Amino acid sequence: MNDQPPGAPETPATRDYRGTVILPKTDFPMRGDLPKREPGWLARWEEQDLWGRLRAKSAGRPKFVLHDGPPYANGPLHIGTALNKILKDVINRAAQMAGYDADYVPGWDCHGLPIEWKVEEEYRAKKKNKDEVPVLEFRAECRAYADHWLGVQREEFKRLGVLGNWPGRYATMDFPSEAVIAAEIGRFLMNGSLYRGLRPVMWSPVEKTALAEAEIEYHDHVSPTLWARFPIVKAAAEDLRKASVVIWTTTPWTIPGNRAIAYGEEIDYALVHVEGVAEGSNLKVGEFLLVALALLPQFEKDTGLGAHTVKRVLKGAELAGVVAAHPLKGMPDAKGGYAFDVPLLPGDFVTTEAGTGFVHIAPGHGEDDFNLGRAHGLPVPETVGDDGTYTVQAPGFAGLHVWKAHDAVYAACEALGTLAAKGKLTHSYPHSWRSKKPVIFRATPQWFIAMDDSNEIRAKSLAAIAATHFVPDIGRNRIGSMVQNRPDWCISRQRAWGVPIPVFVSKQSGEPLRDQAVMDRIVEAFRTEGADAWYQPGAAARFLGADRRVEDYEQVMDIVDVWFESGSTHAFTLTPERGLPWPADLYLEGSDQHRGWFQSSLLEAVGTRGVAPFKAILTHGFVLDEQGRKMSKSLGNTVAPQDVVSKSGADILRLWVMNTDVTEDQRIGKNILEQQGELYRRIRNTLRWLLGNLDGFDGSEILPYDQLPELERWVLHRLTELDAKLRQAQRDHDWTGVYPEIHAFCAADLSAFYFDIRKDSLYCDAQDSPRRRAARTVIDQLHRCLTTWLAPVLVFTAEEAWLARFPQAESVHLQDWPALPERWKDEALAAKWARVRELRSHVTTCIEDLRRNRTVGASVEVSGELRVSAEDASLLPDEEWAEVCIMSALRVWHDPTYPADQLPMLLGTGKLGTKCDRCWRVLPEVGEPSRPKHPTLCRRCEAVVEAQPA
Repeated sequence: MNDQPPGAPETPATRDYRGTVILPKTDFPMRGDLPKREPGWLARWEEQDLWGRLRAKSAGRPKFVLHDGPPYANGPLHIGTALNKILKDVINRAAQMAGYDADYVPGWDCHGLPIEWKVEEEYRAKKKNKDEVPVLEFRAECRAYADHWLGVQREEFKRLGVLGNWPGRYATMDFPSEAVIAAEIGRFLMNGSLYRGLRPVMWSPVEKTALAEAEIEYHDHVSPTLWARFPIVKAAAEDLRKASVVIWTTTPWTIPGNRAIAYGEEIDYALVHVEGVAEGSNLKVGEFLLVALALLPQFEKDTGLGAHTVKRVLKGAELAGVVAAHPLKGMPDAKGGYAFDVPLLPGDFVTTEAGTGFVHIAPGHGEDDFNLGRAHGLPVPETVGDDGTYTVQAPGFAGLHVWKAHDAVYAACEALGTLAAKGKLTHSYPHSWRSKKPVIFRATPQWFIAMDDSNEIRAKSLAAIAATHFVPDIGRNRIGSMVQNRPDWCISRQRAWGVPIPVFVSKQSGEPLRDQAVMDRIVEAFRTEGADAWYQPGAAARFLGADRRVEDYEQVMDIVDVWFESGSTHAFTLTPERGLPWPADLYLEGSDQHRGWFQSSLLEAVGTRGVAPFKAILTHGFVLDEQGRKMSKSLGNTVAPQDVVSKSGADILRLWVMNTDVTEDQRIGKNILEQQGELYRRIRNTLRWLLGNLDGFDGSEILPYDQLPELERWVLHRLTELDAKLRQAQRDHDWTGVYPEIHAFCAADLSAFYFDIRKDSLYCDAQDSPRRRAARTVIDQLHRCLTTWLAPVLVFTAEEAWLARFPQAESVHLQDWPALPERWKDEALAAKWARVRELRSHVTTCIEDLRRNRTVGASVEVSGELRVSAEDASLLPDEEWAEVCIMSALRVWHDPTYPADQLPMLLGTGKLGTKCDRCWRVLPEVGEPSRPKHPTLCRRCEAVVEAQPA
């Protein structure tokens, strides 16, 4: 029934035009649901043999080799290892997509103390003594333990999306690897750089082995301190013959090993006459003491020295030839063991920073002590055994553990009248990284590689460092200073699980046997039987050969330092058999490896080949919690990568890695991971929008570059800028800020700007309109670029986004980054649109103020004019300004009276017409009586609807 009055014009019924709008359409879901979907992609890649197909596709390409620093096969992955492996994977994938053959061989470090320690813990739990277990049986248990964790870690790495030659992985405990490690030791043996010598090394009494610097951690430790008198027994000056030299030490247990006193030749020393002492002081009124003048005020406080007179001041050089008595001389239980003289010797390491200005010298317990003693022919007593207890060479203390010896030393000195004072000091002290217990410096016979012999390892290493590309460059100085100052490399360890140092020593000469034929037999046996061959009955006779008598030689049973092993991995990984060139393009580890794997690899390769095994070194920082604290179980602030993957997905963890400055310490925690989840959702929504607006797209729609509007050409220019950054990062191995910029591109350049402007055309223009075709032409390129650029990081999401559009295509990981035309670069256009965006931002701010005041509901309702400079007025036609600012109409004009230094002014906000029912733009043409068929539409929408099928 028609309720209109008779004779009134008929009003057409209101029509729903929603079905005429071309809305995005895609099966790519909004939610990633990564924990559930990611395992499916892994299974798919495994089934398709993605790795094998990559290698086949890459045949003939230039190689890119990132040599894997081997993680330790001991327990599940922690967050730092996950960061390391993800970063390596991103770099490998990026190199692959940049046109290289990135053949990545993962590896594991399988020997050494931590694994041996774990097996021993199992023994101790069973009340079993390791020393009673046959060595081959013990080594087999260590091998089984390492093999188990290698398998666990391999699967965890795969779950993180790490792609590599998993079947062809290397491990230091593989028989061929053990053979090459032995052969590398043989190279040093044959070139003369390997020698056995007695010198102090850092020794763990708990683990009963020497430790490398890289196996040391520094923690606060409370040390007992001792001020001890050394009575002078010989001096040219009469006043010195009745004085005592006072030393200060934080290691009273080293006093039995004392053989000299060091002084500084340029230091001023005071000859002090004691005239008064504080109550409880061990000093004696009337005695004469020799201490550094600069340290005398502190000495008064430390020892209770009261009234005194400085009889004279003398330079340290005047102490040449002075001899003192040992503070333990006359100890009853020592039976004359300390009756020797203690000479005063000049030492350039003596300072007046603390103590008394005199350093007691125990040649068996310190690097400076040893060197000074060797220079002056001092004996090097072995006063401490493997377990940290005194030997018979410490008379009166044999069997006592050094960490419990200070009270005994105090008591002995006090009884002999040589105790000047005692106390405690909290300071940073070296501890074993495994047992967390303090270490000692202990002189033992060890095997060393010389740094400064005819092989010139130090000099060649420093030259190699100068030729290496470092990211960040500060790494050059770190490793350079360490190599410059390091002593000879101690490579022997007194343990069972590892590659033995395959050397025989002549019992007659004490020299190692340097016979290549013997070494060849050893290496060949290791290749087929493993290093266990060294421990088999009859091994010595087998390797020495028929022309030598076994009883004439000592078979060395020390194993080689695991840092030597891992430093040798280049020798059995970067080989022609694997098709990998030497040296590697890149070594990548945490910054602590300047003293660890980077350095051991450098020294090993330089010592055997004369050059470094790498062209570049990239270091990353450590992972801290959200407050910047070191992670520890006691604080409860650890973040397990397995938990992150199961809750959020590996792509979130990978995004976190690449959104940080990896050259600095990274932080992670619940809030940070939630932030990464938000970043991921923005990127995913960008991909989804692109896919939705490419529904039905085919190549026939593509417009040539010359027919694209400026806005589209600006987007293509931005792609060239990002492409250049990615390729530069791939070349330089410096990824800082690259993926945050891609996210910013998605969020700011695309979602908040380009998509915002072009939604109207994409949804409401005719399907074949030039403007819509131009947008889809660019969106096609955006999808291709973003999915391939994101593929090294968001390995699962990029695959999903690629196959959502090309379901029959090959994996995105078999694609290369698109080669973008040079003509897309347009700096002048970029500068112009940067200014357009500035003005648009100002307009947007003005409109937001209107919306807050409820003057308007949306920007499409607004019309007005913008007063700008003459230059700005010519940037775009008014129609394009309205389109860019998403307004009904905008007139941009130059007002000569408007101050040039003021912000542009948006004037006029009145509605120019009625809202179109289809596109929602407010235009005067909507509702015109001349268009009765679709009066609620604008002309553009009317034409589109009319052209569509009924």
